[in-house]
Amino acid sequence: MRKGTYYKDKLSANKLLKCYEIANPRIRQYLDAEIQFVLSNIHGADLVLELGCGYGRVMKAVSPRVSMIIGNDISKSSLELAKSYMKPYRNYKLFQMDASNMGFRPCIFDAVFCIQNGISAFGVDKKLLIAEAIRVTKNNGLILFSSYSPKIWKERLGWFRKQSQMGLLGEIDEEKTQEGTIVCKDGFKAGTVTDDEFLALFAQFGLKASITEVDESSVFCRVTRRIS
Repeated sequence: MRKGTYYKDKLSANKLLKCYEIANPRIRQYLDAEIQFVLSNIHGADLVLELGCGYGRVMKAVSPRVSMIIGNDISKSSLELAKSYMKPYRNYKLFQMDASNMGFRPCIFDAVFCIQNGISAFGVDKKLLIAEAIRVTKNNGLILFSSYSPKIWKERLGWFRKQSQMGLLGEIDEEKTQEGTIVCKDGFKAGTVTDDEFLALFAQFGLKASITEVDESSVFCRVTRRIS
């Protein structure tokens, strides 16, 4: 399996949906808090892009609050499910593409977001992912990325163990799985991006980021694109 294709080759569409259906109340609270933070930042935006939209879980919540939302994902099967999931709405479009190498023109989106630790879970080069997010965002547009807060590690690991037990993920490699990073024996790996790492990543592009912890579960990096 090629690096960065896990969500295309092994965890897509209904399997991905099942991961969220089995989440316990604390994880559901975390997932909802992420969406609410995104909505509080992008409400009323004209054109919004979600990187790694999966089956449309977040797009469905965002769609009524913006003029148009675009979602991309590397999995064709997830995007097919997203069409069904988004059926009540008309203000959306879906594209199959790698979020770190997109086909969109520069400077077209009012806001770009990538949440639920996509920056690590996608398995792509973080710098390339951020560079693409910056490239397609309008000047003075908003960029949002999130990762996990260390405060939710126990609940996060429990959620992923449940996914593994149900055959949605491979067997957890207990030796390699350490605080902040989950590793499965079938090639899945998702770490955590810290506050300082987020700040340093965007500083490479001359951008100043702000960090907000949400619900003691997410670390959000918020950036306004201001590049001459």
